[in-house]
Formats: sequence, C-alpha cells, structure tokens
Amino acid sequence: MLRKFYKMHGIGNDYIYFDCMSEDVPDPGALSVRLSDRHFSIGGDGVILLRPSAVADCRMSMFNADGSEGKMCGNGIRCVGKLARDLGYVKGSGCTIETLSGIKKLEFFFGADGKVSSAKVDMGPAILGGADIPSAIEGERVVAYPAVIGGREWDITLVSMGNPHCVVFADPEKTDIERIGPLFENSPLFPERINTEFVRVMRRNELKMRVWERGSGETWACGTGACAVAVAAVLNGYADMDTPITVHLRGGDLEITYTKDAVFMTGGATLVFTGEIEI
Repeated sequence: MLRKFYKMHGIGNDYIYFDCMSEDVPDPGALSVRLSDRHFSIGGDGVILLRPSAVADCRMSMFNADGSEGKMCGNGIRCVGKLARDLGYVKGSGCTIETLSGIKKLEFFFGADGKVSSAKVDMGPAILGGADIPSAIEGERVVAYPAVIGGREWDITLVSMGNPHCVVFADPEKTDIERIGPLFENSPLFPERINTEFVRVMRRNELKMRVWERGSGETWACGTGACAVAVAAVLNGYADMDTPITVHLRGGDLEITYTKDAVFMTGGATLVFTGEIEI
C-alpha cells in the first residue's frame, strides 16, 4: 500500500507524519522502527499519526524510533496542529488535540504564506509527585534529590509533562550523554524508564540543555523536556514563575512560561518535505 507522508520537525525534533483522518496505517509501532532508520529509510525520531477524535479537533498518536508508544510530544504536537490546519481539518487561529496525556489547546502563529509557522501550546500543569512521575522516590516534590546512577551521585529533579523527565543541572557539553543517558533511562528508580535533561544555567531565565529520550536516544530537541527543565529551574531557584524562560536546545530555542495553573510552550513547526512510501 502506497501512503503519502509528511516529514516535519519542531526545532530539529523530526518525525514522519501520516494523515490518518480517513484511513489508518497498520501496526504503527513496527512502522516507526522501519521508517526511522536514517541510513536505510526516511529517517526520524519516530512516527506520528494525525487521527480523528470524538473529544477534540483531532488526535495525535506518536511512536518512538524503537516502536514504543509515547503519551505526549511537545515538538510533535505543534507539527500535528500545523498539519491539521494546513490540510484544512481545522480552521481559525487554534485547535484542540487529544493525546494520551489529555487534551491540549494550541494557538497558531502564521507566516507570510498564510500557513502555520509556530504555535503556543497549553501543556497543562506540571506533575511533581515522585510516585506520579512515576519513580521509586517518594515525596510531593523531588527537587535536587541525591540519586546514585551509574556509580555516581547526581542531584536530580523530577517533572512529568505527560512524559516523565529527570533534570540534572550539569554542563551538557562536559557530560558523556551517550554513556550516561542509557543509565538514567534504564535505572530501577524509574519503572517506565525516563527522559533525562542535562542543563547549564546561562543566566537567570535562560538555560541550555541536551536530552536523552527514552526509546530514541539523544535528540536535537524535546518539547516536554524543555518544559520540565523550565519547571525544574524555577523549583531550584534559577528562574522565575510567570516569566518567559528561554531554553536553548541543539535544534533551536523554545520559550516556556511556568504558571501556577499550567506550563506554556511556544516554538516553531516546519514542513521539510512530503513523499510516498510503500507500507
């Protein structure tokens, strides 16, 4: 079966998108494994499907490069919103998207061509309880907690934005992420594995991060990770609530605002190319 795909990225976090509003694709987890290979296939951090929803304008389903299904993808959801708007499934200046982490509301920003160029996403409230991450660490908040991972003690802060994140304030350019990342991901402290961000505070309300994502390895960007980093920076005293926080990632910048009610993320959404592939 020949299917059209859309290669899109949100500041370098690239996925292969399929319009499944009228026709689904079979076994998307296995499809993601096959298509994500950067040498023998299209290449990407995974596959994301645009699907119909009974409770929102559309539904997002995302699958990591290893075939596992993710509950949420901050950079992916902006691209899903762009795709839905550009294809005419939604009208106006925003939309709602159903995810496994709940319904998210998007506000669109448009380029000179009249198409969506970026979006602001209401990511909902940050989840901070240790058991809710989930993790084996108890407490209403896990902030600068001394945890031994890979034979070394790290001060970790845990935040879930629909996806679980472990934030470490350690210079990402001086950290062997290829070696350390899998040790965090598969630590027994995290029964569902974990995404890990290594962060340098550049100045107040400005951060630089690299991310090791469960199921995908190091990626150029992670939207939920940037949100988690901003929240962790506030909790550790490096940034301020109700104030835009700039997070620099390998693929570009995101602007995050952490309020008492929700976390808001603003960033680009880009169509790279379209094509057809036999699935």
